[in-house]
Amino acid sequence: MNSQLLDSLGLKFNANGLPYEIPIHPQLVHLTLGLFIIAVLFDIAGTFYLIEKPIFKFLALPTIRAGLFDVGWYNLLAAATVTFFTVAAGFFEIFLANPAANEKSAWGLSASLTMLLHGVGGVLLLGSIVAMVVWRGLQRYRWRKDSPRQVQWSYLLVGIVILGILYIHGTLGAQLGEEFGIHVTAAKLVQEGRNPNLLLK
Repeated sequence: MNSQLLDSLGLKFNANGLPYEIPIHPQLVHLTLGLFIIAVLFDIAGTFYLIEKPIFKFLALPTIRAGLFDVGWYNLLAAATVTFFTVAAGFFEIFLANPAANEKSAWGLSASLTMLLHGVGGVLLLGSIVAMVVWRGLQRYRWRKDSPRQVQWSYLLVGIVILGILYIHGTLGAQLGEEFGIHVTAAKLVQEGRNPNLLLK
């Protein structure tokens, strides 16, 4: 994907190197992260929340253990759905990136290697989240449907491991923006007090 292809489609680059003003991938990344983190945390809360009757009624918050597991399940489903779009937007924006070839990140990686690791990692994480949905669904509707604790300990452990991998993966993405300046030109221009609209191609 290059500028000639975009021009043939009638698209023009903004100052950030994209055919739109605000990069889509970072916005969706935060949605993916938030949904997945909430899913794991609520499943952990449900696991340790042993009270089976509603509490906090005076606050109109009838909390029960099954409700915590419901929040975990539906947030995980939403995370998997959003992550398809997160990865797609990420690949589109990576194909339009033009980083400096001789710079290194704080981890000693080049921009191209960082992009490769971030792209491959994104696909693997998407697969992992989808696998977690299947695993979680089997527990919810078959294996543990009659159990007060809806999730297995191994499931929670894998969820925590994936949270750690998401942190490392997100750091690679942050390095692409902060250290290599990929698709953040407009933001840097605004910080410098310059108008990015004057540099549109």
